[in-house]
Amino acid sequence: MYLRSIDFKDGGSIPTLHTCDGANVSPHLEWGEAPEGTKSFAIVCVDPEAKTGTFIHWLVVKIPASVTEIAQGGRTGGQELTNSYRQKGYGGPCPPTGTHKYVFTLYALDAEKQGDFSDAGMETIAFLESSAVAKVALVGKYRRK
Repeated sequence: MYLRSIDFKDGGSIPTLHTCDGANVSPHLEWGEAPEGTKSFAIVCVDPEAKTGTFIHWLVVKIPASVTEIAQGGRTGGQELTNSYRQKGYGGPCPPTGTHKYVFTLYALDAEKQGDFSDAGMETIAFLESSAVAKVALVGKYRRK
């Protein structure tokens, strides 16, 4: 399975457009080669280097298996849960100091593991980690000017 973006390369800089210093729109994402039997996807974007612990920037579940791309700022086709900004949807990078890593993870889920999701944040991510049939990550970096 792969995950990529036309907006930034793995390990590269996230453009200002996708941050609190820009328009704060989600980046383009596309994926493929999911395992047979995948019934849905989930996308998580976190800053694992935040001083307060892992900061959730985006948490989307129940993306239909037929979806393999999300346009820049586009609809996910899934259920967007509350992020660490206490808002539903995408909240872009906004590190208070230094350069931070932002990890976009795509999870492939099968039918038996599509249960009810809540806005439990890290609990939902832990569930995805333990029940995904496959996962792949894309890492971007950002430092405020």
